[in-house]
Amino acid sequence: MTPSFDDFVAAQVTPLLRYATVLTCDPYLAQDVVQEVLLRAQQRWDRIGAVDLPAAYVKRMVTNEYLSWRRRREAKNVALSTATLEHISPAVPDTSHHYDEREAMLQRIAQLPRKQRAAIVLRYYEHYTDSEIARELGCAEGTVRSHISRALATLRLEHSPEPAAAGLRVREGLS
Repeated sequence: MTPSFDDFVAAQVTPLLRYATVLTCDPYLAQDVVQEVLLRAQQRWDRIGAVDLPAAYVKRMVTNEYLSWRRRREAKNVALSTATLEHISPAVPDTSHHYDEREAMLQRIAQLPRKQRAAIVLRYYEHYTDSEIARELGCAEGTVRSHISRALATLRLEHSPEPAAAGLRVREGLS
């Protein structure tokens, strides 16, 4: 039996908003993206509701809407804070208690190019495999691995500490 559109929205709007917020790094843009997608999904609900996994189908619509958003409006790279995510929906309890690291990572992810950011979010936030990400982004699995590899290299580079020699010069100057 096909779920009603209202039941679907009641169950899925929060996860969709959370996903879109991480993807766009802008809660207002995320709301716009999800709203646009839900309007289109409502118009086609007879067809979408009949697929095996309507939530996955609509999430794919959100991904596509995000990737095409800049053609209609220039999206800014805005740092996403943990407080913004908490406002939208409480996060799953974080047992690591490294909120500063989490927020710093979200800010670094926000600086990645769109496809790399989408690949990283789908891999590490949504736990998708290479083939699932490739289907979601409409590219080859090799391209997915390339996006993830480049994104991780960028994130590592931005996170790497200063060279040890620079630290020695500072200590020598203090003595």
